[in-house]
Amino acid sequence: MPVTAESRTMPASATGFAPEPMVRLLNSFSDPYNNAVAAARTCYSPTVVLPEDVDRDEKSRAQRDAIAAGTYLAGHHTTLQHATFQFVLENVSRQFIWSFLHSHPFYNSEQVSQRYVTVSPERLAVPPLEGRARTLFLESASRSMGAYFKLIEVLTPAVRAEYVRLFPGRNPDDKKWARAVQKKAQEVARYVLPVATHAHLYHTISGLTLHRYRRLCLAFDAPFEQRQVTEKMVDEVRKIDPLFVDQMEDPLPLEKTPEYEAFASFHKSPDATRAFLDEFDRDLGTWTSKLVDWKANGEAVFAQSVRTVLGIPKARLSDDDAINLVLDPAKNGYLSDSLNLSGHAKLLRTLAHPHFTFRKKISHTADSQDQRHRMTPGSRPVLSAHVLPDRPDYVTPILIDAVPAAKAFYDETMAAVWRDYAALLNEGVSTEFAIYLLPNAVSIRFEESGDLAAFHHKWTKRLCYTAQEEIWKTSQDEWRQVNTVAPRIARHVAAPCTLRQAAGVRPFCPEGDRYCGVLVWKLAVEEYKRLI
Repeated sequence: MPVTAESRTMPASATGFAPEPMVRLLNSFSDPYNNAVAAARTCYSPTVVLPEDVDRDEKSRAQRDAIAAGTYLAGHHTTLQHATFQFVLENVSRQFIWSFLHSHPFYNSEQVSQRYVTVSPERLAVPPLEGRARTLFLESASRSMGAYFKLIEVLTPAVRAEYVRLFPGRNPDDKKWARAVQKKAQEVARYVLPVATHAHLYHTISGLTLHRYRRLCLAFDAPFEQRQVTEKMVDEVRKIDPLFVDQMEDPLPLEKTPEYEAFASFHKSPDATRAFLDEFDRDLGTWTSKLVDWKANGEAVFAQSVRTVLGIPKARLSDDDAINLVLDPAKNGYLSDSLNLSGHAKLLRTLAHPHFTFRKKISHTADSQDQRHRMTPGSRPVLSAHVLPDRPDYVTPILIDAVPAAKAFYDETMAAVWRDYAALLNEGVSTEFAIYLLPNAVSIRFEESGDLAAFHHKWTKRLCYTAQEEIWKTSQDEWRQVNTVAPRIARHVAAPCTLRQAAGVRPFCPEGDRYCGVLVWKLAVEEYKRLI
């Protein structure tokens, strides 16, 4: 049965970022410093140079240190990518993960999901505030956590009814299916959770990325938490190889970053933010994701690249046939494979040529999933440059819109959060710390670009009815617009079950027990519609 709002309470007090972020180095390369230098020397050696070779005696160590310093200064940093570090992180905020850990393409994470795991109210990163500011933060966060459980209760009847419609043969009172109903309700209720909510995750990066983390740990948007966690990561690596850490540059002060200098110059008053938000939303119109640029000859170049790979003249393979050869699952078995082979198979590498750019507005929680598609990178904002204390700015899920009582309560909750955000600023709290109070629903505006290989993977995965609602919706928006400028490409893009059905692969749905209950492979993308 769903957890009730009354059955959970916030902690009465906390100090600093409490509980303190926890960082453990679970797995790593041995001898990363010597390994990097050995790799560098191998480039100019008739035989492979091993890590022990560069640490044999004083002379070899002197040469090693000189090479390490010289290659770093010259920007030859690929040698630092060989060493890999797998960290376990706990008690870190969703804001930190969004702003820092997942804002670049060079990582791998497996993170606890708020869609499927009920959030406990004590799982909260509280900034280092004192006195009334701290009390305000805790009280507001407590209300938001309570709103989360209240929304689960309010939404559950509607979710249950829709679940019965989709699965008439399942009894929603059975433990297995009752849990599925609760997950659907909490997936939507999580929109009211503050971005300060904790997460735990596995996070794997190369030695080069760790260098970059340290250099930019004081940049926007969460420098306090970023530095705290990064230094713990560095300290963990120092335990296994002090030399690798000693080579790192000091953090670049926030005030010395170009983003800060521009922010300070343009945001002396809220007028710039207000004008930007109006301008962006006016341009976006009714789209959640608007196509703003694409390669005009994308389809023709794509088709020619197919002919080039195969060494076939246009007279033997038309543009239509070339595109179909790659994108039609009935002709290309790679597309029904569980692995994404687009970077390895010769024909699939032709998908690198068409290119698209979208202007988007989605919630913080949706973007936290969207940014995991690292091959469609986005220019995420300095969040404080987008938030006004007198202007609640958030995304409302479809299910909440469909339940009047939930919608009224949701809007009241959002209005209260923004009042609390303004109150914190009036208490002299920095924007950096006040932002932790904002909800998962807060709007994120950005531009996102990628090639067809990356978008094809993203669209086919996210058009699935089990995908996060907003990314599912933006994928439809993007498909509709691509269909107008590149219809020969778009006609082969659909949910995974549709591709598998076209390829003759059974079962059509690859999700097993997570099957959505809809025969999506019988629908055109324009017909996609869902409530949960």
